[in-house]
Amino acid sequence: MDFTFSEEQQAAVEAAQAVFGPVAPDGVPSPSLTSGAVAEDFDRALWAKAADADLLSLLIGPEHGGAGLDAIALCLVLRESAKVLARVPLLEHSAAATVVQACGGAELRQEILPRAARGELVLTVASAGHTGHDPAELAVTARKEADAGPDVWVLDGVQTAVPWAFGADRILVPAHTGEGSAVLAVLAGPFADVPGLTLAEQISTTGERQAELRLDGVRVEGPHLIEDATAWPRLHDLLATGTCALALGLGEGVLKMTSDYAGKREQFGHPIATFQAVAVQAADRYIDLRAMEATLWQAAWRISSNAGGPLPVAGDVAVAKTWASDGVRRVVQTAQHLHGGFGADTDYPLHRYHAWAKHLELSLGPAAAHEEALGDLLAAHPLG
Repeated sequence: MDFTFSEEQQAAVEAAQAVFGPVAPDGVPSPSLTSGAVAEDFDRALWAKAADADLLSLLIGPEHGGAGLDAIALCLVLRESAKVLARVPLLEHSAAATVVQACGGAELRQEILPRAARGELVLTVASAGHTGHDPAELAVTARKEADAGPDVWVLDGVQTAVPWAFGADRILVPAHTGEGSAVLAVLAGPFADVPGLTLAEQISTTGERQAELRLDGVRVEGPHLIEDATAWPRLHDLLATGTCALALGLGEGVLKMTSDYAGKREQFGHPIATFQAVAVQAADRYIDLRAMEATLWQAAWRISSNAGGPLPVAGDVAVAKTWASDGVRRVVQTAQHLHGGFGADTDYPLHRYHAWAKHLELSLGPAAAHEEALGDLLAAHPLG
């Protein structure tokens, strides 16, 4: 595997740094246990800047106004966004657009992709809590009814914790058919006008306004359905790998914050960074970040290149998510410890990073769930 990034990927990083660099993490709205603040919407101004820098169209083909890059480029950009806790649905938007482009019909691609590339349509995905490719684990079911027509699927079920749902224009909903397969339904807003569909407010640990998506006989017609068998695995792998990129960027931001603080904070006449116990803890967290980075790029490379390996790509995704979940938790816990009481001050941004880290740790399943998934893959594909 070549860890050298291409010129196009490097250009994406530079564009991301220009967009996200000026964002002040301590100015990013997030909840505080004392005030109960809730962010009503994502950062629309930052979204517009990302669109102007072509960061919303990284994986969309040139024929639809995109850059035609790969999962590695997306992960590089997500990494930069997480360093400042950028409140934009970049991961979900990009993953949904990628699956529509790869697996959707011509009519759906034309309807969504050019406007998504420009940021005029905001896309999100209803897939929280799903750790693997098994369609039977999906919370929503899809069925056909005799009186609904041959190209109509009827959706039922409840999907919790749908990110950015109240600010999105389209929601991509994976649903299992009961026959060992899944379909993806594209629901179009305004969602209050969709018969059988209701959104109930839920608040995440980060203070974002998420939604409980309730579907009671929601009918979706052929053009807005994706029945390709590869669509759900493709969507899941990209979401999980992108979550690892967010965890890495957040962890790097937190370690830098901790290093800066430890270099200035003095005890007994010396910076605490010079104490062996502090240095060893910081070194351990640096090792965590490097392991998170190596496993992330392995997974992103497998997705981008479609290269073979001893296990399916889901194996590399599971390894990356295991490291990301455990690693980001350890990084923020050590940061809180080394900051002492200062780390709990709600006027200091560390508590916000801690809340986001907990969210990323559990998104699409904690480490234990991915270790179990990896064990199942090893049983199905013995090594050696």
